[in-house]
Amino acid sequence: MNNRPIKVAVVGVGKLGSRHAEVYSKLPGVELVGVCDILEHRAKETAAACRTRACTDYRELLPLAQAASIVVPSHEHHRISKDFLQSGVHLLIEKPITTDLRQAEELLALAKEKNLILQVGHIERFNPAIRAVKNVVKTPRFIECHRLGPYDPRIADVGVTLDLMIHDIDIVMDLVRSPVKNIDAVGAFILSKTEDISNARIRFENNTVCNLTASRVTKDTMRKIRIFQDDAYISIDTIAQETLIYTKENGAIHHKKIDIAKSDSLKEELFDFIDCVRTGRRPLVSGEEAKAALALALQISEQIRRQP
Repeated sequence: MNNRPIKVAVVGVGKLGSRHAEVYSKLPGVELVGVCDILEHRAKETAAACRTRACTDYRELLPLAQAASIVVPSHEHHRISKDFLQSGVHLLIEKPITTDLRQAEELLALAKEKNLILQVGHIERFNPAIRAVKNVVKTPRFIECHRLGPYDPRIADVGVTLDLMIHDIDIVMDLVRSPVKNIDAVGAFILSKTEDISNARIRFENNTVCNLTASRVTKDTMRKIRIFQDDAYISIDTIAQETLIYTKENGAIHHKKIDIAKSDSLKEELFDFIDCVRTGRRPLVSGEEAKAALALALQISEQIRRQP
């Protein structure tokens, strides 16, 4: 592509979508051509703040945009994303990519056919605390993840596995890079018709074991990952964007904090998306990787639904 501004639209401007619009409106080399929301007042408020046009029918944006963020409820991802891809628009779809594997495969095939970028919003991959350990993690033996927080009634169409745990599923699969051998999952339905607490113990073919816990009925918010390998113990706090490494030296345990330049993960993610659109390179979180995370999340959710 040339150096002209990339024309971008945002569909769905609730709490997260409005942040997408705000970031795009300030990114160099980007023109925010419009925002859409089924709630007219919300679309107009965001459009006014970002100095762009508002609409309640996303199809008005199809001929205007080269790229778009799809930030609508998960069950709407497939229908809306398909229309944009068929119109030749590059997409960043918020996680999960869809709620159904066949729908995800259809979107991937369509993006490939049209030679379009399809990136998925697994934002934690852009967290500097996660990026800092990529070259430190070698052969993890055990990984423990806790992603806990209070109930949010806005997220009602999927369980906590697809809502929260899928972030850690994506991170773990990127770090371990081995097929899954078996899963043992349990959960609880407390405030909604889908699981609100989810725990999964996953063993990979390379014998790495991972224990994932996600909750949306917890008073305090926690986002922590602990990684154990033969030469080190690594502790990550993705909220504080801090990483500590514990190692054994001369018979004693030493720990050090990795020097991390804190950043806005959403801004980094959207900048990466625009760069992919401009250059044609593969996204940090591709549609294929998002589909793999979805497949594992769906297996966990299904096992929880079938529990006695």
